[in-house]
Amino acid sequence: MKIAFAESSTPKSGSLIVGVLDDRKLTPSAQRVDKETGGMLTRAMDGSKFKGRKDDVLTVLAPNGLAVARVILLGLGKAPALDATAWQNAGGRMVAQLNGAGETAAQVEIDRLDGAKLKPAEAAAEFAYGARLRSYRFDKYRTKEKPEQKPSLATLTVAVNKPDDAKKRFADLDKIAAAVFFTRDIVSEPANIIYPETLAERARELEELGVEVEILKPKEMKKLGMGALLGVGQGSEHAPRLLVMQWKGAPNAKDKRPIAFVGKGVTFDTGGISIKPAGGMEDMKWDMAGSGVVIGTMHALAGRKAKVNVIGIGGLVENMPGGNAQRPGDIVTSMSGQTIEVLNTDAEGRLVLADALWYCQDRFKPRFMIDLATLTGAIIVALGSEYAGMYSSDDKLAKQLVEAGEAVGEKLWRMPLHANYDKMMDSDAADVKNISGGRDAGSITAAQFLKRFTNDVPWAHLDIAGTTWSKKDAPTIPKGATSFGVRLLDRLVADHYEE
Repeated sequence: MKIAFAESSTPKSGSLIVGVLDDRKLTPSAQRVDKETGGMLTRAMDGSKFKGRKDDVLTVLAPNGLAVARVILLGLGKAPALDATAWQNAGGRMVAQLNGAGETAAQVEIDRLDGAKLKPAEAAAEFAYGARLRSYRFDKYRTKEKPEQKPSLATLTVAVNKPDDAKKRFADLDKIAAAVFFTRDIVSEPANIIYPETLAERARELEELGVEVEILKPKEMKKLGMGALLGVGQGSEHAPRLLVMQWKGAPNAKDKRPIAFVGKGVTFDTGGISIKPAGGMEDMKWDMAGSGVVIGTMHALAGRKAKVNVIGIGGLVENMPGGNAQRPGDIVTSMSGQTIEVLNTDAEGRLVLADALWYCQDRFKPRFMIDLATLTGAIIVALGSEYAGMYSSDDKLAKQLVEAGEAVGEKLWRMPLHANYDKMMDSDAADVKNISGGRDAGSITAAQFLKRFTNDVPWAHLDIAGTTWSKKDAPTIPKGATSFGVRLLDRLVADHYEE
């Protein structure tokens, strides 16, 4: 779908979209069109339930006096509530509406509105951003789709005063959208296509953007003492990899320490010897989403040339029940030197992150580390799919993350950490066991386990198990991989850590 920006005008074909505020208050563009059609928009509203609320849409077909096929009234709600997220959601809803109608071209009019938080050019860019995000499809394996099943919208024109300003603002947003799409692509791929080696190679594509990419193989990882991570992958034909990415966007930064993102990258999780039930196991292709988000965040920052130094780490493994698979009761030695008794091989993500986190802090000495992982089903029980769980050893970092999440619509809920939870993981045979032994506080004890491997570096853990995959459409997120975390981390950097 092509997105263009232009001065306000009445198009000669396709669909024309105009806004209506709460209580059927027409925007200036809607007033102009209503006049040109002899009051047709007003009559259509009077004969419908349309009120101009933020989710309201009303279509007027073949309007009198206009060459367009339809005029679409887009409910905007109350002007003071029209922030960036509201405009993005409006753009996403319109793309879905237009594709559902089989439309190929459309123009939306963005007006100056009294009380609105954004200037028209800013609103236009955010509308276009939401439209772009909703236009995503993962359809590379569909070979027999009927034409009516495919998206029809080819061109969306956003009409606004000062279109060049809108276009300039949209340029960086479009680069973030490209990173979101990259993440959605790799998370959506089946596990016979994406496994540790191929996921690492996909990350090499970021070299074109200026990201430095290293890929450590098992021999190097063994030399480093990564027994926890390597143990998870030892039952698979696909050997583990450690992905290391560096974006050096601020070579003259006053604080030479980079910031760091670390991701769980279990490309398929059978549970290992502690095998999962068959029902729903196909979903475990996206157990690598934490690493996918880290790769996508590096893509976004490099794409828009962010003035910041960032490290991205991905611990990439496949957890399979092969003849050499890790067994319950095995004891492994992590890179930190701490020994871990593996009582459940399906609690593997924390083993991967234990070595990835330790490697990150040991080599790069970052200002802080944030890890992302589809770590526990317990966080879904606690928070569902509305919020991701956040744990942090640093109040300042936690506050910044929550605010960034609210700004982009990727919400976090802070969960507790406490030394008392450590006792639940005491082992009779090793320094720690990888599960607490019961159902209580499953997500909390997982986070508490990870904290042992941060070596007092300021740290946050985002459990994104409930927010990584959506079973239904949302305004800017089609059903499927969400890329939850890419926009959040990009916003965190933009607001607080660029030079």
